[in-house]
Amino acid sequence: MRILLIEDEARLAGFVQQGLVQAGHVADVAATGPEGLERAATTSYDVILLDLMLPGQNGFEVLRNLREFGLDGVPVIILSALSDTPHVIRGLDAGAVDYLRKPFEFDELLARLRAVERKRGSPEAAVLRLADLELDPIHRSVTRAGQPLTLTNREFALLDLLLRNAGRVVTKTRIAEKVWDVDFDMGSNVIEVHISQLRRKLDRAFPDRPPLLETVVGHGYRLVGSPTASL
Repeated sequence: MRILLIEDEARLAGFVQQGLVQAGHVADVAATGPEGLERAATTSYDVILLDLMLPGQNGFEVLRNLREFGLDGVPVIILSALSDTPHVIRGLDAGAVDYLRKPFEFDELLARLRAVERKRGSPEAAVLRLADLELDPIHRSVTRAGQPLTLTNREFALLDLLLRNAGRVVTKTRIAEKVWDVDFDMGSNVIEVHISQLRRKLDRAFPDRPPLLETVVGHGYRLVGSPTASL
């Protein structure tokens, strides 16, 4: 998932962002209410993690403005040290889908994120299949021809994106947006390196199987094959 964390405490923001990335998510950080709103308005996020005590605009104002901007379809989980019941009720009534009191265990945050996926009935949680390839986003497992593949978090996120767009070309720009953070250097060859590593594990390791990953020169990359289930 691509997640926006709106949190002004730099140490906590860094810890949460690092943990989300290690868990295979893409995580951007905004330190103020207005910055968070700007990022939410210009980038497509799957979930927003929102502190309440923010400079510029507090979390309740951010929630109200998200509704006014037509962004209230993005699930918001409040992360706040304001743990009394009235604040929890106010946050949920303002549109948040969950409220996690600080301090919290990071594993609990990951569990809340998985719960949001399930509650939304989102295709994000569905097992993806193409030909003899299968990816389970919840259990974070990948198999080809019944054999498990060991992927890094970036490779997993890249394959997930390509599978969700099977048969369609995915541009380098879109890969950078969905798999890397907002500070990604488009002039680097990082994406090409990860594509090469993914191709080695996905295709070259199965020489008796048709290749699935194609490079469309000048455009991007795509997965090809006969789908065995609806994506």
